[in-house]
Formats: sequence, C-alpha cells, structure tokens
Amino acid sequence: MQLNPVLYSRQGTVEKIVKKIGILARQGVQFVTFPEAVVPYYPYFSFVQPAYALEKEHQRLLEQSVLIPSAETRAISEAAKAAGMVVSVGVNEREGRSLYSTQLLFDSDGTLIQRRRKITPAYHERMIWGQGDATGLCTVDSAVGRIGQLAGAEHNLPLARYALLADGEQIHSALYPGSVAGPLFAEQSEMNIRQHALEGACFVVCASAWLDAKQQSQIMRDTNCSVGPISGGCFTAIISPDGQIHCGPLNGGEGEAIADLDFAQIECRKRLMDAGGHYSRPEVLRLLVDRTSAPPLHEPTARSKVVALRTGVDEPRAIEIL
Repeated sequence: MQLNPVLYSRQGTVEKIVKKIGILARQGVQFVTFPEAVVPYYPYFSFVQPAYALEKEHQRLLEQSVLIPSAETRAISEAAKAAGMVVSVGVNEREGRSLYSTQLLFDSDGTLIQRRRKITPAYHERMIWGQGDATGLCTVDSAVGRIGQLAGAEHNLPLARYALLADGEQIHSALYPGSVAGPLFAEQSEMNIRQHALEGACFVVCASAWLDAKQQSQIMRDTNCSVGPISGGCFTAIISPDGQIHCGPLNGGEGEAIADLDFAQIECRKRLMDAGGHYSRPEVLRLLVDRTSAPPLHEPTARSKVVALRTGVDEPRAIEIL
C-alpha cells in the first residue's frame, strides 16, 4: 500500500490506515503492508537538516509518536480483526524519551504477533532512532503464511535477510519510507527486494510512503530545504519467488499493488535452489543470531558468586555465596 501520511498527525494517519484497511477488505485483500514509520510520518527533516538544527522537528515527532500499547495500536488491531486481515505497519515507537523505527504485525484476529525494532537505523536516521535488538529478527506464523519484516536500509544487511529466509519465510514485508533521496533510492530499493525474493524463494510485499506537493511545500518551509531530497524514492510492488515483479510498481501517488500469491511458486523455486535448505552449506557457512532481549537494565533472578578457599594442604574448595 503506497500511502500518503497525514503530516504531523498520529491520530490522522491512524484513522487513514484504519479506513484503508476497510476499503481493502471489501476488495478481498487478506494481507497488507504499510510503509516504514508511516505513523505519524517518516523523519524527513533528519535527511535535510544539520544535527544542531533538529530540535524543533525532533520534538514534534516525539510528541506525535506511538506508545505500545495505546489507543492507536488498539484501533489498528480492531480494524485488522474486523477485516479478517493480516496487517504490517511501520510506526515511530516512543519509549520514554527515545524513538525507534518499529514494525508491527497484526494477525487476522487482531492479535499483535510481532513487534520488532529496526536493528540498524541508516545514516541520518541514527540521530532520531535508537537501535533494536534481534528479538524480532525472525519469522512468525500468521493466517496467511509465515511472515518476516525488515525496514528500509536493513535490506542492505545480507545476514539479517538470511536470518529470515533460513527461518522459512514465505512472505517478506518490506517497509520503506518513500519520497526521499530521489529516483536512485527507488532503483536501489527494487534491487534489494528483488534479490531477497530470489534468494529467499519468497514473495516480497513492498510498501513506501508518498508526499504530495502540499506536504513537500510544508516540509520545505519547516526545514528550509529544497524539494529534491524529499522527492522520488517510491517503490511499491509485489515480487514473486523468482525475483520478477508480480504486481506494480507504483512510483508516485497513493495506490495499491494487489495480487494473488500462489505458494506453489515458492515450492517450485526452492526445488531448484533453497538457500535455507539443500543449497546451504552449514558445515562451511553458518549464521549465529542472538535473539536474547537486550534491555538497558537487567537483574539476574539469583545473585551468586563462587570463591575458592584454601585450608592447609587441601585442594581449593569452591563454595557458593548467595
């Protein structure tokens, strides 16, 4: 789904997403991907302003970002349940005074089945978003199949992509910002996701956001930038397991790429080349993923220390001090 956010409004963008879910449900859609950080909007300002000038726009984004859980996540959950639809959506997640690019995946019954944070924000994004851990670097079973999610430049991390394809990914949800960095970014996005579909023998459903002329003008006034850096970069499409464009692409405007996904194509591709199966060489090349949660504060359930005591001529004796 190529979506135009309601600029500077968390509530407005969520209401628009909820409405779009209802419209897509009436067209028989069972799975939808919305763009990266579309709620409330991608931090375009970080791409066009120097670090010392970010305070005003950074604060505005912080105030409009999403708490989890919240009324906004409940609204999307209820819309997914009412539509019987699996929904992948990118949000600016707020925890305390920190922001993260987070991908939420709701199952068709409205259950939040995955909440993952972008593990490596790209370039300018690092001034805005913190880093996620690998707890979400996995696939999850849903009503429409086994789904994995990555956001934007994470698709340039081969090992992150391999972690998903080796985990049996059938549908890859690729969330991109759109309307940034010009036409070259759209070309690079296409190369990224077509390669992932080919390597993973999976379908890729890719969504990017889009800014209209009025929104571009607003951002230009607010950040004193030119239109070039906040133009182009849109690529919304569905890619088949052989790396071909199955539906789309959309490079401008709002709209949808809608197609039926035949999982027999996955089996056909994997019969020839299964990078997570018979075509892998785990005795030569293996990926180690640490999916342990990494909170900033961790307290062991039992604190203990082992010390050695020496008594006379005895051998050292270990005792545990609780």
